[in-house]
Amino acid sequence: MDGNGRWARKRGLPRVMGHKVGVESVRSVIRVARKVGIKYLTLYTFSSENWQRPKDEVSYLMQLLKTLLIKEVDDLKRQGVRIRAIGRLGNLGKEVLEALNYAIEKTKDNRDLNLYLALSYGGRQEIVDAVNTILRLGIKEVDEEKFRNFLYDPELPDVDLLIRTAGEYRISNFLLWHTAYAELYITDVLWPDFREEEFLKAIEDYSKRVRKFGKVI
Repeated sequence: MDGNGRWARKRGLPRVMGHKVGVESVRSVIRVARKVGIKYLTLYTFSSENWQRPKDEVSYLMQLLKTLLIKEVDDLKRQGVRIRAIGRLGNLGKEVLEALNYAIEKTKDNRDLNLYLALSYGGRQEIVDAVNTILRLGIKEVDEEKFRNFLYDPELPDVDLLIRTAGEYRISNFLLWHTAYAELYITDVLWPDFREEEFLKAIEDYSKRVRKFGKVI
């Protein structure tokens, strides 16, 4: 969800205002995902590298996350949205983690849309954490399917479509295991302006792709 800071800077506003307005884009893509029947939506909410941002910005983001989890959970439950989270969640702090666990528990029985929040997340870290778990358990050998069981959430399927806003042309350490055959969609639209119309453009573009997975169709 790139471009919040640039969106604010273009308008002479503090960076945090871009994050605040970007929340409405989150609401919009959730609505669209439910409408078109998407079952899994993962939002790269806060990366492991984002901890290096200015302390006041990090503090604002954590407070915003906590507030939204509590404020939005009832509406998400009514919409059939199941909240999940991946990442090194212990780094989030007690209050944020409590709000996150509350939202996860309250929506655990929903199945219309599985909404994954990647928090304090890094793709390399996920793979390293999986390997270390395997080593601690004394397991000598795994195949790809068994390895998946040691990722942050084995239920999370491979990525079909990876959308990057703000014209970024890189994966940025996002779901490295899951994006092996992901289709990429790059748009110059900044995240706070990425609403229903833009999301539907991405889905329409994806629908025209021919996915071969290395095979001959």
